[in-house]
Amino acid sequence: MRQVQRMNDPAYLPTVSMNELYENVYQCKPPVIDGLLYPGTYLFAGAPKVGKSFLMAQLAYHVSTGLTLWGYPVHKGTVLYLALEDDHRRLQERLYRMFGLEATNDLLFAICAKQVGGGLEEQLRRFVEEHPDTRLIIIDTLQKVREAGGDKYSYANDYELVGKLKRFADGCGICLLLVHHTRKQQADDRFDMISGTNGLAGAADGAFLLQKEKRTDDTATLDVTGRDQQDQRLHLTRDRERLIWMMDRAETELWNEAFDPVLEAVAGFITDDMPSWAGTATELAETLKLDMKPNALAMRLNVRAGRLLAEYHIRYENARTHAGRSICLTLEPPET
Repeated sequence: MRQVQRMNDPAYLPTVSMNELYENVYQCKPPVIDGLLYPGTYLFAGAPKVGKSFLMAQLAYHVSTGLTLWGYPVHKGTVLYLALEDDHRRLQERLYRMFGLEATNDLLFAICAKQVGGGLEEQLRRFVEEHPDTRLIIIDTLQKVREAGGDKYSYANDYELVGKLKRFADGCGICLLLVHHTRKQQADDRFDMISGTNGLAGAADGAFLLQKEKRTDDTATLDVTGRDQQDQRLHLTRDRERLIWMMDRAETELWNEAFDPVLEAVAGFITDDMPSWAGTATELAETLKLDMKPNALAMRLNVRAGRLLAEYHIRYENARTHAGRSICLTLEPPET
């Protein structure tokens, strides 16, 4: 009762201790494109007519079909593309030129939608409810769904605009790509060229920046930055016939986390022959023959549960029971 009264106090501030953080397991969603695109909200910026919409169509197609993109593994799922500056005829011509007869029912388009704060979130939420395997939603462009009225270009307004969309994306566990323009003037930091205030990038989980030296060039650079991946710069060339983007090289090699003997031991134990296991941390430490105290083993797996699932396809759960804490390990093979 005392705790309930504290929580009902208007001045109550929810806190969590470091020990409590270590005791909890925070499951994470798998990447949309390994090493490149993750669940969350991202800006995708570039000058007008630089080829953003073609690259958006390419990303959408690869995610909806599960085809590898530039050597990056892709996790297949339904994609919604709000092509708000196009019509159906233009979309048809673009897609046929890019992908020919290889069509898919898992890539859906809309050429009109409501605005943020005016029903868009409800429209997107309904779509996800009807398509529970949705992985990616593209809004092309952000300006088309910006709320009408008010101070449109203040930091607070930009931050709140992206913040509303981020709350939706995080709640659904999907990736939301917001296509936006760059300003003409150059900047020391390329991402400062994104049109609007820093509130847009500040609220987003990351950003992509597509640039050409000349408008007529067939080559471009794609700079990538985000909370869940390292900074990268990809050098792209556009095929003049199909107008798809191909990667020539990446300046930054993907960073791989250090070898973890505990995760390797778990992966060697949980296999097709033994796809699930449940027990205590003490029992698991004895089974794996690890020179670790049970509480240290449980804490390490709590922290690295996301990596265990993403790299080894093993779901780790740790629950408190009357008999103490119980660990459950389950093999979840990747979708084919």
